[in-house]
Amino acid sequence: MRRLVIGILAHVDSGKTTLSEGMLYRAGEIRKLGRVDHGNAFLDNNQIERDRGITIFSKQAVLPLNGTEITLLDTPGHIDFSTEMERTLQVLDYAILVISGTDGVQNHTETLWRLLIRYNIPTFIFINKMDISEYEKDEIIMELRERLDDGCINFDDISSEIFRESLAMCDEELMNIFVDGEDFSNGNIGKAVAERKIFPCYFGSALKLEGVDEFLEALEKYTVDIKYGDEFGAKIFKISEDEQGKRLTHMKITGGSLKIKTLLTDSKGEDWAEKVNQIRIYSGVKYNSVNEAFPGTVCAVTGLTRTYPGEGIGAEADSQLPVLEPVLTYRVELPQGIDVHEALVRLRRLEQEDPELHILWNEQLQEIHMQLMGEVQLDILKRIISERFDMDIEFSRGSIAYKETIAEPVEGVGHYEPLRHYAEVHLLLEPGERGSGLQFAVKCSEDVLDRNWQRLILTHLEEKKHIGVLTGSPITDMKITLIAGRAHQKHTEGGDFRQATYRAVRHGLKSTESILLEPWYDFRLEVPTESIGRAITDIQQMGGSFSQPENRGDMSVIKGSAPVAKMRDYQVTEYTRGRGRLSCVVKGYEPCHNADEVIEAIGYDSDSDTENTADSVFCSHGAGYTVKWDKVTEHMHLESAWQPETEEDEEPKIIARQVKEYLDSIAEDKELVRIFENTYGKIDRKPHTALETKKSAPKKYPKAKPLPQGPEYLLVDGYNIIFAWDELKTIADRDLEAARGRLIDILCNYRGFRNCELILVFDAYKVKGNVREVENIHNISVVYTKEAETADMYIEKVTRELGKKHRVRVATSDSLEQIIILGSGAYRMSASELYADIKRVEKEIKEYMKS
Repeated sequence: MRRLVIGILAHVDSGKTTLSEGMLYRAGEIRKLGRVDHGNAFLDNNQIERDRGITIFSKQAVLPLNGTEITLLDTPGHIDFSTEMERTLQVLDYAILVISGTDGVQNHTETLWRLLIRYNIPTFIFINKMDISEYEKDEIIMELRERLDDGCINFDDISSEIFRESLAMCDEELMNIFVDGEDFSNGNIGKAVAERKIFPCYFGSALKLEGVDEFLEALEKYTVDIKYGDEFGAKIFKISEDEQGKRLTHMKITGGSLKIKTLLTDSKGEDWAEKVNQIRIYSGVKYNSVNEAFPGTVCAVTGLTRTYPGEGIGAEADSQLPVLEPVLTYRVELPQGIDVHEALVRLRRLEQEDPELHILWNEQLQEIHMQLMGEVQLDILKRIISERFDMDIEFSRGSIAYKETIAEPVEGVGHYEPLRHYAEVHLLLEPGERGSGLQFAVKCSEDVLDRNWQRLILTHLEEKKHIGVLTGSPITDMKITLIAGRAHQKHTEGGDFRQATYRAVRHGLKSTESILLEPWYDFRLEVPTESIGRAITDIQQMGGSFSQPENRGDMSVIKGSAPVAKMRDYQVTEYTRGRGRLSCVVKGYEPCHNADEVIEAIGYDSDSDTENTADSVFCSHGAGYTVKWDKVTEHMHLESAWQPETEEDEEPKIIARQVKEYLDSIAEDKELVRIFENTYGKIDRKPHTALETKKSAPKKYPKAKPLPQGPEYLLVDGYNIIFAWDELKTIADRDLEAARGRLIDILCNYRGFRNCELILVFDAYKVKGNVREVENIHNISVVYTKEAETADMYIEKVTRELGKKHRVRVATSDSLEQIIILGSGAYRMSASELYADIKRVEKEIKEYMKS
């Protein structure tokens, strides 16, 4: 019998748990159909879930079909518990996405879809509540194709010609079968589903069991066997405790098999080794104990105390960092008589189960801080802590969970040498891509430092939540590499390297520029069309960005992103008389929009934080003495193991980054891609990066400096340039319109590479009655001047205005205009200088494309 692990996901209140209940009932796994609103659903078996009417913890049920045994994993739908949901995705073979027929695709639905793309999970879609929906099936399918994927196909009538055509349009292999006039087999369709080219859509009402049988049949017909290796491997996705307080490690066997009393180790085989005492197969609250678990089995294991969610065992690698994370931090307020350190130990048990809680101990303030997704999670957590640990805690009002990173690579040095102790550590700290988290590596010869000491240093790097020097917030998006170290043959102990490692990290942070990061939301704001002006103004005042509003009847929809600090308390219902709706999901972290203000308000003093000191301890005449961080390099025993790159070394990287950023920025615009490929050839993007959301490079600025006010502007006198360049002048002699179009195409690629705001100005002053026109063509503002207004006049006026706050360049060969430009404080470029710079950019892009 084949085994499949299928997860069920949805936006809250879409009927996800009701569908799970119906599937289990129709498959014969449960005898009585429970209901969420009655508090007797099979999988919502926790009392808190039954009281709340929502799924909080992922649950497992065994669902037997004719030739397939499905392990069904029901996941939380509320956004506050989405980190639990994301951890479950790591072990899925397939997913079921439940969409409410009354609400359609909601913002959190799109977040779930992006995660399914990221984890490459084939997906079936069940559109629920069709018994009370006012929408037609075709309307819903159209929305699914617009907002999710063109491969969303209605499987209601699989014998129709329209259905066959729809399948053929999604896959080349199916198209060949269709053209040959042959029938599609279940295997043909299942292969396309497994490759995420087709997403079967079924309609029904889970509460009334309508469409459930057909959906179960589809899960058996259109899924394929999963291939597993012979070598043992397992992926851990959850840690919990049973009713007796026994620690459970929930895992999926991904290769070989697991027997009781097997000695397991971590994936590196270095950190721990523990025996499996019991293997449990859960279905709801009940379980069966087995002696051996085979590939594809989801089981809970006792006896392991060092495991964590996302860890790989045996041949299985650790999971990548999660996308979703809390952005609010709360201070834990303990009741009188509770020892803070004892409370911290208890709360750490919760952190083992949910690592995204990020429980932090603030030594300076003697406070416990915890990061949460929102108010619902906060209320649930208070109840869990009360029931499990008999502590009635409270939380302060949530504040923004800031993070810190660095702008430039730096070497950090830590030396710890009180009497009869010795350790020196050299680390290379390098900024990473946004969302990459902390990565640790070794680039140190064992001739310099023994391997066991190197392992110990890595352990110390990973064991601590290192904080930054601006606000004391956790550091992120950084690669830390051990590049040198020294031990003493007689005096070095394990704790010495802990001290030296911690100090090396802090020394590096103090020695370079830091960037304060804040969380941003992706939002979807729906307001009455008459309120669109107010909504846009509010978003602009938040420092947010947004795309062109979409009109839907008498409502308008705005999508964009904004800082969480500004949008978290936004009240849209007040000015829309209750008609407005706002939904937000965490986008990630970006440079803080008001860094100076935040740093001053937090008032963190890195020099007085003795628990996280950057100073080192050296020894002289039999006594240890402290050396301040900025003098450590004068006393260190090893020579520097890293040399900063020169400008010559850095230039090719800058060019490559600029080209990459431009390619990423135009990826969604087919016309801009066409222009680029006509000039430089086809863009060959790697398949594993094609679905990723691309982020621009972080802006670098010194400690606590605010971000730049705005972009650089380039104003181009269009006709002046056309008649100054031989290529364009030749075209203009035949067709002036064609010359204008060619200039726009050339400047389009140039603007993307230089990352500036480009304004192209054409004279229309002789056209009687003409008013000024502005078009946006390929991200270039093309201006046609009004009657009696020359390009020179317009450029002079705009230059004076923009020059007050921005860096402005003007490209023209008009000598009088150049003098006026210089007087306005702008930079001038002649037509030949612009031509030369464009050719230089084209050369750099072509070289990058060849590499």
